[in-house]
Amino acid sequence: MRVVLAEDLFLLRQGIIQLLEAYDCEVVAAVDNGADLGPAIAEHRPDIAVVDVRLPPTFTTEGLQAALLARREQPGLPILVLSQHVEQMYARELLADGTGGIGYLLKDSVLDDGQFIDAVRRVAGGGTAMDPAVVAQLMTSHSRDEPLSALTAREREVLELMAEGCSNNAIAQRLTVTEGAAAKHISSIFSKLMLPPSTDSNRRVLAVLAYLNA
Repeated sequence: MRVVLAEDLFLLRQGIIQLLEAYDCEVVAAVDNGADLGPAIAEHRPDIAVVDVRLPPTFTTEGLQAALLARREQPGLPILVLSQHVEQMYARELLADGTGGIGYLLKDSVLDDGQFIDAVRRVAGGGTAMDPAVVAQLMTSHSRDEPLSALTAREREVLELMAEGCSNNAIAQRLTVTEGAAAKHISSIFSKLMLPPSTDSNRRVLAVLAYLNA
């Protein structure tokens, strides 16, 4: 897996590089500012970009803005945002295009290497990996209009866990139900959101995007 990394803190950047390389990922470029991110992605066309939100020179939203621009230039580019902050406006814009894998993890919530590498692989594969705290903040000021209003409370719980990237088995364990029951809830969600027949992984991403963009 080929990765472009954008992180301004030297020690953290080097630590992420070593972690990725320990799990057979190739970091083809590592930049410390937003201006260099786009050219690095254009040059290397990586399998995924791992991006901090706040980068030099202003430390506001350079990372996310550069990621958005890169995704316009390379549609479907998987992007994993790794930050200490939730920038709702740009995060929603990143989610809104509906193509390619998307992840948003808060640095303080990443507790072990397995969790991080699993998120990288899932996003690179076209899936989602959303921190529960990010999901909560994105949903705070938004109502769930049709067709999301048709979902039951349990189905919304299932959809929130899907946003985190949970598998059917993981959802079943979190909700203390059988895996078959979790699968039935997911099937019902697909139907109520009127998602056309496709691969289950693609429909999961479309369902999550509908949920987060409600």
